[in-house]
Amino acid sequence: MEYKSESKTSTSSTLPLYTSPPPIDSLPPYPNMSQINLHEVIQQQQEQLAAMQVQIQTLLAAVAGGGAGSTERGSNMGSQMEVAKPAIFNGEVGRVGGFVTACRLYLRMKMRETTVEEQVFWILSHVQGGTAEIWKENVIEELEVGEMEYETVEEFLTVLKKEFGGGEEEAVKAAELRKMEQGGKTMEEFVQEFKRAARGSGYKGRK
Repeated sequence: MEYKSESKTSTSSTLPLYTSPPPIDSLPPYPNMSQINLHEVIQQQQEQLAAMQVQIQTLLAAVAGGGAGSTERGSNMGSQMEVAKPAIFNGEVGRVGGFVTACRLYLRMKMRETTVEEQVFWILSHVQGGTAEIWKENVIEELEVGEMEYETVEEFLTVLKKEFGGGEEEAVKAAELRKMEQGGKTMEEFVQEFKRAARGSGYKGRK
């Protein structure tokens, strides 16, 4: 009887005591996942907004600077354009008007920053042969010794046109007018062509 009593005592001392788990309400609070994602999205949008503001400020600064440089770009535009040089002028009657016009266009588009002297010598470099050769040599000699000086290139072009134009050019253009025929042109086309040919011919219309 004593043996059984000891067995019961030993068994009761080694078994672990059972404890019930804590209720669900006692668990530590965890952050809501949707709240975490929303915070990250807001932070990303703020960063993107800051980057966009920097880009806007950069663009505004570029536009402000571009306004100051627009004039310079406009003045340099002519130097980037392809402009035909005038054909060589040899003093032939009837060609001086076209030569002067071609020189004016090229000088305006490509040589606006050069001096009057440089422009005059450039024009003279396109005067070669024929009756114009001797005239060119005389002009160069007068320029070099200081006997003649042009204040503007337009003044020189006027002298050039007067030297090789004058009455002879008017006579040539008047002869062209007499040869003109309407042909298959409409009346409007013929009138416009007649007006172009009449320039510099001395024709002043019927009185």
